[in-house]
Amino acid sequence: MTDENTPDDCIIIGAGPAGLTAAIYLARYHLSIRLFDSGTSRAAWIPCTHNHAGYPDGIEGKELLRRMREQARKYGAVREEKLVNHLAKIDDHFVIGTDSGTYTARSVLLATGVVNRRPAALPDDVHDEALARGLLRYCPVCDGYEVTDKRVAVIGSGGHGSAEAMFLRGFTRDLTLVCPKGEHDLDDGQRQTLREAGIVVEDGPCGGFAIEGDTLVFDTGTRRMAFDSVYPALGSHVRSELIELIGADTTDDGCVLTDDHYETSVSGLFAAGDVVKGLDQISNAMGQAGVAATTIRNHLARGKPIWR
Repeated sequence: MTDENTPDDCIIIGAGPAGLTAAIYLARYHLSIRLFDSGTSRAAWIPCTHNHAGYPDGIEGKELLRRMREQARKYGAVREEKLVNHLAKIDDHFVIGTDSGTYTARSVLLATGVVNRRPAALPDDVHDEALARGLLRYCPVCDGYEVTDKRVAVIGSGGHGSAEAMFLRGFTRDLTLVCPKGEHDLDDGQRQTLREAGIVVEDGPCGGFAIEGDTLVFDTGTRRMAFDSVYPALGSHVRSELIELIGADTTDDGCVLTDDHYETSVSGLFAAGDVVKGLDQISNAMGQAGVAATTIRNHLARGKPIWR
């Protein structure tokens, strides 16, 4: 920490796996940092991840975050519950506006992540219980293995929905692609590909979600169906509003564009994790954060040597 008149070396916005990894690195580099978090990391949704190296029996997302916060705190990086609503660069410093004050920093790391889009007709209580029990899943890369040879539905359509169904075909042959609203938006080539893979195509809309025994059931356009697991393939909202405020480059869908060291088009502004264009995985987010944090340290050292 620094006094209120001295800019911090770095302010990290977001305390998921990327933000916490960066905090651990930067604190161990003896830099003055702040870690701001609104408490909405997507990793907290994970009931148990089995593909994060080092945890052969899996680990709950909230427990992983707790351990990472404890590790960061050990080296002096303390998560502060603040909602960041403004970001600007004035001369060689950044100005970060929050719901409880304004701060300055020599560099910023954005690790705000994404938010999965949920089926509109899925009630909160059913959603949360289904997610906790593995009846509802959002990441086939993370947990496709867990649905091996089970009855699975993908809620989606078009290129995104059909691509997710085809990816899951590598884990199970009992697959149904259900349109969330009405008739599917699939071209002839997509329908042919799905048909050759043995994937059933059901028109929507989806509704009447409920948990019955060990299945998630819902109505399609023609019948009521039950599945061992359901994957919404409805895309996600990228939390890149702060990047847009400061004018850094993004893709058309809002993902942040960076160089190989995770610096954005605004000098001194870095990004890591799911907010960056690329594979949305914990291991990837942590790797990006390690590279970004080390680059931040080296850039700062050029302006003012970091000596003990």
